[in-house]
Amino acid sequence: MVNIEYNALLSEVAELGLKNDMNAKSKQDKYLNITKDTGEFLAFLTKASNVTRILELGTSNGYSTLWFAGALPENGEITTIERCVHKYQQALANIDRARLKCWINAFNGEISTILPKLQQGFDLIFFDADRSIYMDILPLAEKLLAPNGIIVCDNATSHAHELTAFMQYFSDSQRYTTALVPVGKGEFVAYRNTHCYE
Repeated sequence: MVNIEYNALLSEVAELGLKNDMNAKSKQDKYLNITKDTGEFLAFLTKASNVTRILELGTSNGYSTLWFAGALPENGEITTIERCVHKYQQALANIDRARLKCWINAFNGEISTILPKLQQGFDLIFFDADRSIYMDILPLAEKLLAPNGIIVCDNATSHAHELTAFMQYFSDSQRYTTALVPVGKGEFVAYRNTHCYE
């Protein structure tokens, strides 16, 4: 799914994201993109786990979306949700430039409102949005996760104090096998054990 301009575009989007965040007047104006090594890890995980359907919670300007989409097989698809209109529009522009929009379903709106409208069976769900809502939307996200699906959460070390309850939920559950991957700002990964699927 990758065209020859894909890697150059990834570098450009990453650089623009950093410049934007340096000049942003508020946290809401920042893109807060994942790091490059996190993108590489997400792409690796997508390929190694034969992921075909991805749900991304928090699109920002589409940087992580592009990493995911570029790693998907021809029959793959990614659904991504962004609340901020400006970031959503910037993501659409970047997705269009990458020529990957036929694999990407982008929504603008509140995550809690959009999740109930989605079809079940996502192989991977990526949490990279407002961390304060994670525990509230977790039941909705779990309903959408495939039996052997994977949960990935960004900022697991940089903002561990904000994710304590979230990570503890998975670590305490026999339905999941978890790991904390020391990449970027920290990636918490939870694999849903098929034999424990309800």
